[in-house]
Amino acid sequence: MTSFTISGDPNSPSRGALHRSPRARRTTRALAASLALASAALGLSGCDSAAAGTLRGSKLELPVAGGTAVVDTGTLAVSARAGDGRRMVWSEAAGGGLGKPGPVTRTADGARWSYPAKGLAVTAGVEHGRLRIRLRSERDGSVSWPVTGTDRAASSVQLPRGEGLDIPVRDAFWNAGAEKGGLAGSSVDVGAELALPLWGYALDGSQGAGGSSGGRGHGVSYLVPTDIGTSLRFTSVGGRLRSTAVHAFDGGEGTREYDVSFALTDGDPVAPAADYRAYLAQRGQLGSLRRKIRQNPANAKLLGAFHAYVWGEARTAAGVDRLKRLGVDRMWLGYDSGPHPMDAAAVRAAKKAGYLVGPYDSFANGQDPKTADSPTSAWPDRVYPDFCIRKADGTPETGFGGRGCYLSSRAFEKAEPTKHYLADRTRTMTANGADSYFLDVDATGEVFRDHAAGHEMTKAGDRADRLARMRRLSRDFVLGSESAQPWANEVLAYDHGSGTPVADGLWKLERDKPTWGGYYPENAPTAFFKPVRLPAGLAKAMYDPKYRVPLYETALHGSLVNAERWELSYEKLPAQKTTRALLAMLYNTPLNYVLDGPSLTEHGAELAALQRYFAPLHRAAGTERMTSFRWLTGDRSVQRTVFGDGALTVTANFGSTAHDGLPAGCVDAELRTDARPRRLCPAQLTPAGPAASK
Repeated sequence: MTSFTISGDPNSPSRGALHRSPRARRTTRALAASLALASAALGLSGCDSAAAGTLRGSKLELPVAGGTAVVDTGTLAVSARAGDGRRMVWSEAAGGGLGKPGPVTRTADGARWSYPAKGLAVTAGVEHGRLRIRLRSERDGSVSWPVTGTDRAASSVQLPRGEGLDIPVRDAFWNAGAEKGGLAGSSVDVGAELALPLWGYALDGSQGAGGSSGGRGHGVSYLVPTDIGTSLRFTSVGGRLRSTAVHAFDGGEGTREYDVSFALTDGDPVAPAADYRAYLAQRGQLGSLRRKIRQNPANAKLLGAFHAYVWGEARTAAGVDRLKRLGVDRMWLGYDSGPHPMDAAAVRAAKKAGYLVGPYDSFANGQDPKTADSPTSAWPDRVYPDFCIRKADGTPETGFGGRGCYLSSRAFEKAEPTKHYLADRTRTMTANGADSYFLDVDATGEVFRDHAAGHEMTKAGDRADRLARMRRLSRDFVLGSESAQPWANEVLAYDHGSGTPVADGLWKLERDKPTWGGYYPENAPTAFFKPVRLPAGLAKAMYDPKYRVPLYETALHGSLVNAERWELSYEKLPAQKTTRALLAMLYNTPLNYVLDGPSLTEHGAELAALQRYFAPLHRAAGTERMTSFRWLTGDRSVQRTVFGDGALTVTANFGSTAHDGLPAGCVDAELRTDARPRRLCPAQLTPAGPAASK
């Protein structure tokens, strides 16, 4: 078994405690060594007192949690030596060379030097047990660094694509090019295309027979808080995946600074995310769903709720009553802004049923009000075209699907004190009594630079303005957004999208309207309701359980509620239903649906059975951190998670044979108060089949 148990979370009342569920107690001894290293990697060892380190020639040695880091001031190559003597390569020399370095000056926690030919100033030191290297450029340019995965013992790379992936570096599928579903030759924008600004590697020996680390493993976590302007490029060298970060220094974009933190880990597949959670907590940037509930009690209705966008009869009071009669006690219901939104009677019925209800909206798109094809794109006065984001050449930034333009968050922020465009929009959208709000794209990584006179902004400024308006909305509504980046975790209560590890082939498939479906008929658009079979490569890249790991939940569970993308409803991908249900229960995250009258008839009983199983688990653990993730078998087919101080333990069998009494395709969940596990076998829940057992 491999495990990584997180301690020292300042948002947890059980700070520093090892989980104590019956199953967890049986593995306490095996975890002890791993926990000691994990705590050190999270900066709890107090080793910063000796952080100044030593300088031997060009080699700067700095004590980090769990060992020693060595930085070559001539090339920016970084190596490390663990406390047990294991040596490892964290980065090769910067790609393309840096030129002759300037003299090295010692500082209180490390050193500083420069590369005059590149116009770069460098500082290196230790912060909370991590090696932190900061580069500042005096002119525009780029640097290819760190160069990672080159250690001959590197065994797997952790990548936060959606919920998260752990990819063996020798895996032939991932070493193929992007056209075949792999990573080789591809580049991802760290700030826009990854769910967390990090990646990591594990080394051979970290996951032995049965996937067990036993605290003897080694790995490295790379955190990049300066994610704007940073990309991660993958190459296949000798059949092994490597990755190189590339940062663009651009004064106009505000990206002249580049910051990378390295941490020694025990090589566990979720270790980089655990490190990032600690990083956020140490800076007071980790949100708490408990705190959000105290500030707005309606947020509590997320606990135990599945999510669904509703159409046709499902968005009426009668449709809400049908859900309630099926035995569904918690739901988040969303609706689009078309000509027939949920009316006040439907909203009252939803609230009476204990559900959350709210509109889909977007502040990002503007079109000519006379011809706008969506109410969310029609704005008063001259918002369109005056608020359009402008490129350097003065042309507008084209909006969604080539329609209209993207609107500047800075323009809205400057106008809001007197014009109240956003406040008026929100008031209109929630006049029916809605208590939730879904603000599309505001929390994603898609941000813009605006050159328009009067509302110029950088991408960082766009991010800050979006955060400000989401914070205002969160005071009055249970707020959600699309694919929430961690910089928004303190203001959002839920997100749709960060649970989905989107591969490039998905967008091509969604543009194939005959296969995927379109935005018609109005009461049940086929884009949402038509079942689709994913091509084999795409299904493997997104949903093969042996590659999936809960990086996002390890970092942010207990801060917000995370679900899959709304166009990938539970019924949209029939072949993946069992896997997705098991993943949802294992990660303690809700399933996302689209519903109309016919789908309530066909799938309502199945939905109700799944929600009844999920509800008590999520109520018990939705506000807790994920404290452990393990593979229980060498083929990774059986997986286990633990939440909080043993509040919930979940074991899922994705394999084809039973394991330790758990049938294939089933999940066992054990609450602290349970005498025996609660079992769910999703494939047995046919539309007319039995409910989940307890």
